[in-house]
Amino acid sequence: MSVSIDPAAMAQVREGVLSASRRPDVSDEIGRIYAELAAEIETRRPVCIVSGRCCRFEEYGHRLFATTMELGAFYRGLIGLGQPERERLSAAMLAWDGSGCPFQISRLCGVHGIRPFGCRVYFCDSTAQQWQQDVYERLHGKLKQAHEKLGVPYFYVEWRQALGIMLGEPPLLPLME
Repeated sequence: MSVSIDPAAMAQVREGVLSASRRPDVSDEIGRIYAELAAEIETRRPVCIVSGRCCRFEEYGHRLFATTMELGAFYRGLIGLGQPERERLSAAMLAWDGSGCPFQISRLCGVHGIRPFGCRVYFCDSTAQQWQQDVYERLHGKLKQAHEKLGVPYFYVEWRQALGIMLGEPPLLPLME
């Protein structure tokens, strides 16, 4: 289920993402928060069985959201990839049916190194559920503060809607040029 976003809000999200993607300080700040999350995960060592469930949202009853800065850093990361990788991801986007994540390729994350915060913190390991929520709330608070500190408009958008906004006119994705 997707919440509809009015065209004016879509344009604001899009402009916010484009603006954030051009700023190295945004990517640096996101990188610091992701590094803090990685340290939290390392101390807890949740089990990942590479099932791909984290990417199949409808099937496993969860949704992924991302902030403006995360989307900007993600987009910056995408355009920093080599042409063969961008073409592979573009093909995945073009073949996407709108369910799950378009970047799940053969049960693996095709954007693992640049994936958003929600992907990084989610593990289907049932012993990880409570700490995941606690860490998510704490570090998401830091994401909000970073938006404020850097003057980036804060939008919290469902992942597939965000990708749809980025596929608008003119499309930011797919990335083949």
